[in-house]
Parts: sequence; C-alpha cells; structure tokens
Amino acid sequence: MNRAFTRETDEGDDDAGAEGGTPIPAGIKNYITPGGHQRLRDELKYLLDRERPAVTSAVSWAAKNGDRSENADYQYGKKRLREIDRRIRFLTKRLDAAEVVDPLTPRDEELAGRVFFGATVVYSNATGLEKTVTIVGIDELDLSRHYITWISPLARALMKAREGDSVTLHAPGGREELDILEVRYEAVVIDAFVPQAPISLNVAAVGSSEQDSAKSGA
Repeated sequence: MNRAFTRETDEGDDDAGAEGGTPIPAGIKNYITPGGHQRLRDELKYLLDRERPAVTSAVSWAAKNGDRSENADYQYGKKRLREIDRRIRFLTKRLDAAEVVDPLTPRDEELAGRVFFGATVVYSNATGLEKTVTIVGIDELDLSRHYITWISPLARALMKAREGDSVTLHAPGGREELDILEVRYEAVVIDAFVPQAPISLNVAAVGSSEQDSAKSGA
C-alpha cells in the first residue's frame, strides 16, 4: 500500500467514525459475507485505479490557473482528494481485518440449527409479533432487507440459540423475551458497488476563455 494512504500511527479506528462506519471492536475480526467483501474490494479498486488518479490530474491542472486561494476547482479537488484518501484508509482497514463467512457453506446438523453469523432468524416477542432478521457484517446493515449487524444487541441475544429457545434481549428500550421460531441459512444479497460520477472541472470552458482572451489581444 502506498504510504500516501497510511498514517505513521493508527490508534483506534478513527477513519471508521469519519466515514460514518461502525468501529470494529478491538481484537475482533471483521466478519462479512462474500458479497459485502466483494463490494468493499470493488470500491477500493475504483478509488485507487480510477478516481484518485483522475482527481489528482484535475487538481494539477487547476493549480496552474491563477491564485489557488481563490481557485474553486483547486480547492474542491484538494478537498475531494482528502476524502478519497480517508476512504481508502477506511476500506483498507476493513479488508485487512475481514473474515469472509459464506452463509451457504455446508455445516453439520448441530450447527445448522443454531444462530451464528449469516443466519436468518424468525422470532416472536411477548405479544406474538413475528419478525425475521438476517445477521450480517457491520458494513452490510440494510434495514430495508431486515439485515442487522452481528454486533447489534439483537444479534448478540440471538447468537447460538436454536429453534424453540427463548432468549432475552437487553436493549436501550428495556428487557424483552424473544422466542426463536426458525433458524435457516440462505444467500445474503448485497448490492454491488456503483461508482459515483467522477470529478469534472471546467477545463474546456477555461481553455475556451483563454483562447478568446488571446484573440482579443491579437
């Protein structure tokens, strides 16, 4: 890894907070599904191979156009470079700590009936309300699909339980008893990484303006 993307000292997971991500507990692997792992890899590759070189080139061009303190293109480009480098550090840390777990990996009958990472669990609360959740990695949270992270209070309460068990959820809202109705393992769908539109500085417009000025002075 290029030293431009690393720090001399990395105490804690500061970039996780800066990126809006959940810090990985100290000394713990970053459990993640194959789809989530691929998405992080694809994003890192895009930033390193495409966006950072493009933004660096744009900033170099903008630096040649007048006072940098009043150059909006230059200021924006430098800001974007800092954001990219911070994201690269974040993704690199996540991938370095990654432990890929495929929910579809065959497991013996004993383990297949218990709740571990990647499990889809159907449970009910004291009122009989049934809910279904899938336990995924900390970078795969998706409430629209009922994906919860393995470090969430609910996932921790469900861990190692089996169908027919009752578990106690200790949440900020209080204590709640849950009955496990079903435990299964199935494919976890993770959306692919979609690149954002790259930085676009108004090179053509500036070039045209310079040509017009040259013609006027001719």
